[in-house]
Amino acid sequence: MTAKDKNLNDLFLDTLKDIYYAEKQILKALPKMAKAASSDKLRAAFEKHHGETEGQVERLEQIFELLDKPARGKTCDAIQGILDEGKEIMEDYKGSEALDAGMLAAAQAVEHYEISRYGTLKQWAQQLGIKDAARLLDQTLQEERKTDESLTSLAEAAINLAAAA
Repeated sequence: MTAKDKNLNDLFLDTLKDIYYAEKQILKALPKMAKAASSDKLRAAFEKHHGETEGQVERLEQIFELLDKPARGKTCDAIQGILDEGKEIMEDYKGSEALDAGMLAAAQAVEHYEISRYGTLKQWAQQLGIKDAARLLDQTLQEERKTDESLTSLAEAAINLAAAA
């Protein structure tokens, strides 16, 4: 298929594969981040998000089913880069007061990527008339926004203050 033959359906499926891959990578990274966190609240936030991410993967699999396509990821260079930055922070700041602030910032970079992807996918699903997919994507989008807000609150209330101390 040439680029000229591709349409919004193809782009929707490609982007769905991209975020599916991303969520699978995030599932692997969150336990490591939770283990490295010195703040109990940050550790709990990472653990909570791990559970939510499992549900998000299940919703993506439901969408693949709706489309009658296999749930298959496609390498997402963007999430790899964001997660690599997080790993670098964990290595470079291990034992430092700033470690939790750095990991929280890395987690928010992940959230912002996810919010962008899910917002786009939801709009495309609506455009394509795939109402059930739009509903599932919106559910995940709302979770991602809530996680981002709770990370911001945690940063402002405790983590950044501890890093500056």
